[in-house]
Amino acid sequence: MDSIIFDKIVKRLSEIEKEHNVEIIYAIESGSRAWGFPSTDSDYDVRFIYKHNIEWYLTIFPKRDVIEYPIIDIFDYSGWDLKKALFLLNKSNPVLFEWFNSPIVYKKNENIFNLFQEILPLYFSPISTIYHYLHMAKGNYRNYLKQDVVKVKKYFYVLRPIFACMWVEKNNSTPPMEFENLLNQVDINKNLYNEIHDLLIKKRSGIELGIEPKKERLNNFIEEQISYFDCKINSFKPNKKPDNKILDQYFIKILKGRFYF
Repeated sequence: MDSIIFDKIVKRLSEIEKEHNVEIIYAIESGSRAWGFPSTDSDYDVRFIYKHNIEWYLTIFPKRDVIEYPIIDIFDYSGWDLKKALFLLNKSNPVLFEWFNSPIVYKKNENIFNLFQEILPLYFSPISTIYHYLHMAKGNYRNYLKQDVVKVKKYFYVLRPIFACMWVEKNNSTPPMEFENLLNQVDINKNLYNEIHDLLIKKRSGIELGIEPKKERLNNFIEEQISYFDCKINSFKPNKKPDNKILDQYFIKILKGRFYF
């Protein structure tokens, strides 16, 4: 990533902290830039987790637990409060797991990051993860790739969640964020692999993947995998979660800055 852009994002995160009187404890890139296939005009999708001081949480009334900004130019900033992030972790929210797998990190509190790394595997759910990615694949396929003529770059937005489902089935773990890592780990035939890899090389080189007739081999593969996971989804079981007190303990430890149990 361009160091000027990186520094600009870090500076903006510092401004956000001051505007909301919070500490951003983890900030990453999400979306196509983190997935490894950005377009030249792709947004920077900056996502973060933040915390308030202890007194902010001591209220009987609910408070806003997200920070969101309108997209300006190509910069998109939004984040979740720590308490919300831990609540979503309890629900095995796949987006949170993605954030902690991002290859592009703008800011990280090492102690808090390490605590999350300890507890994330305890809340991973194969069925929740596959539901999430299967829903994404089906929606993108329906919206972009079923016509006779399609935007070729949209194949990545369908193949990536399909590969994520395949990863979970094979490894029973959170899939990596980067498309190429997924591509190199899934079991597909050589011709299909070569076709996808060639598209990835073109995309990364800045070659505009325009509107073309749909690619039958890719469409057939996608339809087969969607049908397969539709039929198999209920065979995946959620892992048993720890006692709810565990997340309360981690929440309190983070707020008090006591990082060792």
